[in-house]
Amino acid sequence: MKKSLCADDLEIIEKYSNMVYRMAYSMVKCREDAEDIHQEVYIRYLKKRPVFENTEHEKAWFLRVTINLCKNFWSSAWMQRVIGLTEETMAGAQEDLHDELLDTVKKLPKRYRAVIHLFYYEEMSVEEIGKVLGEKPSTVRTQLTRARSKLKELLEEE
Repeated sequence: MKKSLCADDLEIIEKYSNMVYRMAYSMVKCREDAEDIHQEVYIRYLKKRPVFENTEHEKAWFLRVTINLCKNFWSSAWMQRVIGLTEETMAGAQEDLHDELLDTVKKLPKRYRAVIHLFYYEEMSVEEIGKVLGEKPSTVRTQLTRARSKLKELLEEE
């Protein structure tokens, strides 16, 4: 029996759509791949139909699924065999991204990109980030400190 979309499903999809896409994009650094992951998050939501305890649990579920799909993306057999594109080739695909800070954040290691994105773009607390990533708040604070330091170095180089 095929399940149809209800108004609640559409409302939830609309509510978290931008957040899921931005998180995916910050982790995979490619618009097309982020769109695929964004779509897959909602396919999983519609298949599983999870019951959420509250809005915090709901938001954490979408972020956790997005992060897991991004990790799966990087560890996939396809990505293990693909040769990276040169900066000249990538420039055409990233024409619409002129924000120097965003580009610099994308150069950070994956673990730092995630905490920076969640802290600054999603405005989550250190404790909330810890719950989503399965880390202790002290680990998240350390990662934020190191990410800021690395970000500063990268910005000074440019």
